[in-house]
Amino acid sequence: MGRHWTAEQRAKQANAIRRWKPWDSATGPVTDAGKATAVLNALKHGMRSAQWRDERRRVKELLRECRARLEKR
Repeated sequence: MGRHWTAEQRAKQANAIRRWKPWDSATGPVTDAGKATAVLNALKHGMRSAQWRDERRRVKELLRECRARLEKR
């Protein structure tokens, strides 16, 4: 279970963070290679990409056609 902050604790912490300004020291990727790598951070497997979905649709359609031909026999 998470921490339960009182209104005073929350205000005190918010003021402290504003003083510390941790976002000033956050750098992130600087080089083009680093940025290219960082773009892929959220990509897990790509199975929801448009290309993959299109391929899956084509395979499903092919399977439907095969089943239809087999049923006609």
